[in-house]
Amino acid sequence: MNKHSKLQKALLWIIVVLVSAIIIIVGSKKTTKNIDFFKYDSNVTEHAVVTSVGKKTIHERSQGTDVTTKDYEIAFKCKILSGKHKNEIVNAVQTKSSNYALTAKVKIVENGDRVLLTDSGGWQFVDYYRLDKIGILAIIFAIGLIIIGLKKGINALISLTFTALFVFCVFLPWIMNGYNIYLGILLTCTFTIVMTLLLIEGATKKSLVTMLGCFAGTGMAALVTYISNIFLHLTGMTDEHSIYITMLFPDKPIDLVALVFSGIIIGALGAIMDVAMDISSSLNEIVIHVPDIKFTELFRSGMRIGRDIMGTMSNTLILAYIGSSVTDIMLLITYSSSIVELANREVIIADMLQALAGSMAILLTVPFTVVLAGIVYLGKRRIKKA
Repeated sequence: MNKHSKLQKALLWIIVVLVSAIIIIVGSKKTTKNIDFFKYDSNVTEHAVVTSVGKKTIHERSQGTDVTTKDYEIAFKCKILSGKHKNEIVNAVQTKSSNYALTAKVKIVENGDRVLLTDSGGWQFVDYYRLDKIGILAIIFAIGLIIIGLKKGINALISLTFTALFVFCVFLPWIMNGYNIYLGILLTCTFTIVMTLLLIEGATKKSLVTMLGCFAGTGMAALVTYISNIFLHLTGMTDEHSIYITMLFPDKPIDLVALVFSGIIIGALGAIMDVAMDISSSLNEIVIHVPDIKFTELFRSGMRIGRDIMGTMSNTLILAYIGSSVTDIMLLITYSSSIVELANREVIIADMLQALAGSMAILLTVPFTVVLAGIVYLGKRRIKKA
């Protein structure tokens, strides 16, 4: 790569970063101006560190003839690390009950523990503060990505940050404002695909092929999901959270079916981008090392590569959806009368649709990307000769 090409690539990188940041900032201001986040009128939760632990008190409560519940109260002192009470030393209480399996498994506070407290007529233990630990894990991941991926690792980290910011700062407020969810998911997918590939690969033939393959696969996922919904008669009421969502904005009720649709597309987008890039990059390497390869030979090679990818990627999608729904499935099994009733529940059908729509999108992404790679990498003349 000559000096002029390096300069062009650096200029493109700066433009993509600046434009992406501007899009997120402007989009966030537009979509969040009518929304009040974190408006729940509960007691303020503060971050604190435990300085000393006192005695454990047991209170017994009778519930019926033979049932006795024990409530454990652990008194401790801690230093407030946030809010208007910052640096104050306060007395707090952690409560556990033998009647609930969840609280029975909560660890008793120890010196040095970071916790969350709420002031409700006295400081009460809410939960352990975990953001610092997950933050360390995120930093380790970022360092590993940079060490292994070098420049592309840095670009991948930047694109991941921009994607997360767009989803949480633009797309979610877009939904909460009552805007069209289908248009919102289209903008989200377009931004993610174009921004990610321009940052990682630049304005090259490889990124062009990958972009077109991504758009084809995402369009397939959207089409399958939209048509399937006509026959499946989905309501979007997949769990108790759906009911609460309908109550958030009574004047502009959120379209739950469109919400399910957007979840399916976002879930499939990552796998589609992965498949499109794998094939585009592999065929680009073949053309570089075998410049006189014919279109038919390149197509056959691409399809063989695609078949290998399809087998594992479909498993990845389906296992990811099953893994995220294990507790729901276990609970539904307990309260279902038969396998037919279980499989027919909307929450299960929605998960099946996610896995199938994503897998079908991958099926289309493979041949479409292979054909595009042949056309773009080899050119029209060489295709005609083949």
